[in-house]
Amino acid sequence: MTTHSFSSLPLSPAQLDNLAQLGYLEMTPIQSQSLPIILEGRDLIAQAKTGSGKTAAFGLGILHRLNPARFAVQALVICPTRELSEQVAVELRRLARADGNIKVLTLTGGASARPQVESLAHGAHIIVGTPGRLIDHLERQTLDLSGLHTLVLDEADRMVDMGFFPDVVDIVNVCPDDRQTLLFSATYPDSIRDDADRFLNNPVQVKVETLHDDSQIEQHFYEIDDERRFEAAARLLNHFQPESTLAFCNTKAQCADLAVYLRNEGFSALALHGDMDQRDRDDVLAQFANQSCNVLVATDVAARGLDIPSLAAVINVELTRDPQVHVHRIGRTGRMQEKGLALSLCSPQESYPASQIEKYLGEPLRWSDIHTLKASKGRPRQAPMVTLLVLGGKKAKLRPGDLLGALTGDGGLTREQVGKIAITDQVSYVALDRSIARSVYPRLSRTLIKGKPQRMKLLGD
Repeated sequence: MTTHSFSSLPLSPAQLDNLAQLGYLEMTPIQSQSLPIILEGRDLIAQAKTGSGKTAAFGLGILHRLNPARFAVQALVICPTRELSEQVAVELRRLARADGNIKVLTLTGGASARPQVESLAHGAHIIVGTPGRLIDHLERQTLDLSGLHTLVLDEADRMVDMGFFPDVVDIVNVCPDDRQTLLFSATYPDSIRDDADRFLNNPVQVKVETLHDDSQIEQHFYEIDDERRFEAAARLLNHFQPESTLAFCNTKAQCADLAVYLRNEGFSALALHGDMDQRDRDDVLAQFANQSCNVLVATDVAARGLDIPSLAAVINVELTRDPQVHVHRIGRTGRMQEKGLALSLCSPQESYPASQIEKYLGEPLRWSDIHTLKASKGRPRQAPMVTLLVLGGKKAKLRPGDLLGALTGDGGLTREQVGKIAITDQVSYVALDRSIARSVYPRLSRTLIKGKPQRMKLLGD
């Protein structure tokens, strides 16, 4: 019988105490199946959906073998996107609190390479990065992987879809042969299998059920006319009124057009697609995370690697032709025991992908009549917050307390009018109560932070 207690694993008492403090009371299915294998030092191929707890699985494996006294790169985690890399690094730092002074460094694009070169010169134990930037540092000879003992490929199928896998193979070829390799992927297509067979050593395969429990995610399919697709999406939002929604479209153009349509209908909607530069992506994601935007319209490629911990609903504005992608999409809601809502629009031209999804799920789709849905009363269409962008961040030595103190001091706000504060290297994002944000902005823009004026603006203006 498989036990789900972390205490059944050969982890240190300090690590078990840390896990308890982090709220990790028992292992998730992917953790209970993969951790014993990982801790034995075996190579692993693990299939598990987003939100299954896989980061803690490979993170605990990395830390189990890591020697804090040896200041060299001992583990490398390759991720498809900057956002996922940052999220993985944050989780690894939380897990590493029990093991002394362990340095976790992210190497991703969208930022200057020079500070990364300087950080590498000072040494790091664990590197988390995206393929392109890792290749860049290897070519510069600023990244030394000769002491590596653990290599993790996270969301490998997404790296294939995004065209990164040739770079991944090049990175793997630089790593020592006597390493442990852990491959995590929601799906395991042939495009990965051939290469994986070459750079994994007799791997154990673990697969956690990727289909979702109907009691956790409520799915509805609606037949609609193709030309009324945007109207139908707005109708779903008006009826169900989810606090946060990720709406999927298949193309960048459709994604951008739907976001404009929904804004014109009064929703706080923003688009996320591949033509956006990194700064714009960061702005959009910060607004979605701090409740300044309640509908994020995205393509599959743009949404890959995003970790949105609490998402009320997913709307498939257009059906994907890949049933596995459909499961991956809807798996972003109803995570970690929360209830979720998955709503899919289907025109007559999409009957074939609908039938393929039905075949993959192994049960009839639940069809509902969209014309019976009425707009619900109560929650407003617009998000409750607006984001104040402050053009200064960690590099300017700003901390959340500095911003909160200035805004509730000279800025004249109450603590209840200030929401989530997120600080990056260059900028800071502060959520403000929407009802007062516009009126108080002139005063806030003149407020000194740490005794200095800071350039700022309200996003969306």
